[in-house]
Amino acid sequence: MANRCNGTQENCDIPSKRSRSLDPHVTVVLGTQWGDEGKGKVVDMISHKADIVCRCQGGNNAGHTVVVGKKEYAFHILPSGVVNPDCVAVIGNGCVIHLKQLFEEIEQNEVKGLRICPSRLQISNRAHIVFDIHQKADGLQESVRGKNLIGTTKRGIGPAYSSKATRNGLRICDLIGDFGIFSEKYQHLVEYFMQRYPNLEVNVEADLKELSELRDRIRPFVTDTVLYLHDAVKEGKKILIEGAQSSILDLDFGLYPYVTSSNCSVGGVCTGLGIPPHEIGEVYGVVKAYLTRVGSGGFPTELDNEHGNLLVDRGHEYGVTTGRRRRVGWLDIVMLRYSNMINGFTAIAITKLDILDVFEEIKIGVAYIIDGQRMESSFPATDEDLKKVTVEYITLPGWKKNTENVRSFKELPKEAQNYVNKIQELMGVQVKWIGVGKARDSIIDYN
Repeated sequence: MANRCNGTQENCDIPSKRSRSLDPHVTVVLGTQWGDEGKGKVVDMISHKADIVCRCQGGNNAGHTVVVGKKEYAFHILPSGVVNPDCVAVIGNGCVIHLKQLFEEIEQNEVKGLRICPSRLQISNRAHIVFDIHQKADGLQESVRGKNLIGTTKRGIGPAYSSKATRNGLRICDLIGDFGIFSEKYQHLVEYFMQRYPNLEVNVEADLKELSELRDRIRPFVTDTVLYLHDAVKEGKKILIEGAQSSILDLDFGLYPYVTSSNCSVGGVCTGLGIPPHEIGEVYGVVKAYLTRVGSGGFPTELDNEHGNLLVDRGHEYGVTTGRRRRVGWLDIVMLRYSNMINGFTAIAITKLDILDVFEEIKIGVAYIIDGQRMESSFPATDEDLKKVTVEYITLPGWKKNTENVRSFKELPKEAQNYVNKIQELMGVQVKWIGVGKARDSIIDYN
């Protein structure tokens, strides 16, 4: 195991490759930052080795883009590994699903040539349903926050998870069960929201008519995914889990309240799919070569200048789900070390290195100074403290060369190699892949 790194080259050993002692049935891909790291691309790259690819948490507030040839696929609730025709996709019990929008997403991708039928998509009977009323409530909640916006996608994800925790939520198994009982429960749910938001407009009769139709459409996809995955592990099948959002958006470990409504760190794999911890093998963290986020809250390395504008333009930093412009900044090693403490990454993928091709110099934030105290690994628990941060940077020379067509590490400019090696050294985790473009083949093996 690699030594803990304190941010100085003298005291940091480049870590050796490490792997779990067990033959892993389950491989996990997680975000390390504020999301939008390029997880979909990494999942697509390794999904050809998987038999099953799963989503374990979140809803259609996620956004994964996969480029295959001239086709660009956008996924929100579907696992992006579904691009691999030999993979079965699973949406686990930890997810929340807006059924109409799920079918719209399926249809949009089938137009591009994907075939997503019941034999290729398994949906947990225990997954909770996102209703239109959740989405309306989401928008109302955000509208009253004034300048302290969370940055929600207004897809109803937070209110749906709230219903789950309040225990008045409805699951897929409720919908495909006795529809009379389901209708009564739905009426109670509507009454609950109407008491809190009297101005909500809800047509229960119309909603139930639509849900009755969706009930028949969803039924062939529904199964007990806990049993399905248990049997798959026993049979020696390879399972790939793709996390949505990211560690710093995790409900427990992220920058609360500027977080998502589920656990998007490694623990969410077990609770969101029913997979025992000992079955998890490799845990890959995806690191964007710089840093982005959406919504409000502190951002210590943010670049609100011409360098930031250049990153936005070159990186096309607009949300897949919302189209919102992302905030951008230099890479933050404190955040990455904190993310690694939580998830225990066995290796990392660095994405979008090519976006930095034009910079004379590139900075990396290696420590925080808060009220005179230096922090290298602990991420502040409150936004108020994060906003107090003064960042300690190191500066590396840029390479000023195009890397988009490079396909081996040794062919990268020396300065780009040094940047990758410095991330590895400072984070204390082995680099496995480097991304230098949008295309499927634009991933470089570190070796």
